Amino acid sequence: MAPTPRARRPLPILTTNQIAILKPELVEVVEYRKSGLSLNHIVGCPLECSYCVRHLFDNFELKTPRALMSDEEAVQLLIQQRYFRAHRTPVQVFNRATDPMLPVVKQHTFNVLRLLDEQGLTNHVLVITRWRVTPEDCTVLNSFRNIKLTVLVTHSGIDHPGIEPVDSAIAAASLKTLFEHADRYRTVLYWRPIVPGLNDSDEHIARALELSRHAHATVFTGLFFREQIASYYREHGLPEPYEDTARRKIMPEESEQRILRAFHRPEDTDLPWGPLFRKTSCGVAYAHGEADYNGHYGVRELCDICPLAQLKVCRDAWQAPDLEVITREARALGAVGEVEVTERAIIVEGLNEPPRYALQHGFGYQVHDRTKPHHYRRHGRADIGWPTPAA
Repeated sequence: MAPTPRARRPLPILTTNQIAILKPELVEVVEYRKSGLSLNHIVGCPLECSYCVRHLFDNFELKTPRALMSDEEAVQLLIQQRYFRAHRTPVQVFNRATDPMLPVVKQHTFNVLRLLDEQGLTNHVLVITRWRVTPEDCTVLNSFRNIKLTVLVTHSGIDHPGIEPVDSAIAAASLKTLFEHADRYRTVLYWRPIVPGLNDSDEHIARALELSRHAHATVFTGLFFREQIASYYREHGLPEPYEDTARRKIMPEESEQRILRAFHRPEDTDLPWGPLFRKTSCGVAYAHGEADYNGHYGVRELCDICPLAQLKVCRDAWQAPDLEVITREARALGAVGEVEVTERAIIVEGLNEPPRYALQHGFGYQVHDRTKPHHYRRHGRADIGWPTPAA
């Protein structure tokens, strides 16, 4: 039985009338995202990071965390969700509408982890936080016996108080505490969002390089800059980092190249860039000694910075699916047109993100929408900051 921290009263559950006025997407407790099925039955966060995805759900002004249902009900919804596969589907907890380590939230985080662990599930479970983690919290996190738990600590180093009011030193301290006490779980430095001119100076990169020594892996990524976030920046007089918005994360080539130069250690032939990764699932899988569950190995230019031992792990596990089998499964989920299997990905039409991700995690092979192509070297990132692809 997992040790429990000092008991707190569970968060109040919103009434039916209170839930009715929320944006429908916010009330969708289980949502499929690229790094797994996302469980979000706690909504509300006081941290006020200006670029938060809560803007997309009209939830940014809800500062006090509240529950949509009990933890037990939420976990049942998760494991009964049509795409959930025991021991296979990655899971994320409270990564959309709150921070899982807020004092009033973490009792629910620990309870959800306990409920999943007691089912004997060995799925990857990701907890993403920028808040305080104590040695006592680590004792709880180490107590789970079955789930493959990863705590990703979001650290940006952004100093602008209007853009990120939370002191990045809090996340840095949490990362060090987590790494020092890690036994059964793993911890990842989630270096994001990296924004040119804001937190990509030589000093910022050097700080991240130092912090990376206190993590089992480091993942770096850019900024989601959607129209709702851009509007918030304009309304509050914040400097807009880009002239345009984008559906995908923006990570300019020049920033990436400067990061790679700083992390490069050519004398280390086994880990020439250290445990540094462009993709979340790559860092998580490496930290647990497994192949990437998103099948990024097919997009080989993503792997050019990977540790050599990890390349072998992913290569040994990576296998193109049988065309007949994948066609049958894609059709059952609603795919139209031709289904194609290339050396990089399965190409489909007519499927939105959840069924594509379900196929991707089921086969361990990338699944792309033919109408939204992934360009070479920019895989899954916005075109902003990269040369225009040749026609």
